[in-house]
Amino acid sequence: MALPANVTTGIWTLDNSHSEIAFTVRHAGISKVRGQFKDADATLALAENVADSKVNASIKTASFDSGDVNRDGHVRGEDFFDVEKFPEIAFVSSTIVPKGDGYELQGDLTIKGVTRPVALETEFNGVAVDPFGNTRAGLTAATTISRKDFGLTWNAVLEAGGVLVSDKVVINLELAFIAPAA
Repeated sequence: MALPANVTTGIWTLDNSHSEIAFTVRHAGISKVRGQFKDADATLALAENVADSKVNASIKTASFDSGDVNRDGHVRGEDFFDVEKFPEIAFVSSTIVPKGDGYELQGDLTIKGVTRPVALETEFNGVAVDPFGNTRAGLTAATTISRKDFGLTWNAVLEAGGVLVSDKVVINLELAFIAPAA
């Protein structure tokens, strides 16, 4: 499978300031809470054959932000990410498979020292040259994981039944990558 038009081979780098690494989790069974990571590094090594391309990403767990200082402190602590012991979440791709109008990006996700395979439904959003001459490519990707699969097991039982934090976590990525210099 060939690269999309106007996309060149080489090592593309994540533009962190124009990307969002976010997730949603159900809270108390009645609402959804969103969080994001503000600091990440990633490379997209594009090959002539898209299936041979590779993604390597590192997300700084201390950069977690949900908009609530108390919750952020709890999530960064030992009950969840334990940022002192596990400062990064890592993703390393294994293959990219065409799927419908997009791709399935398969790879290994490591959270809190636990590595599990994941598949991200990925959409290529196109290429543009910005006013500064940088060639950019946009991608949207999403997957759903079980937080328990990654050792994130803290919870509290609710008086009416159920738990405070759902096991299912929906991950949503809006990514901008910058092409290698010509």
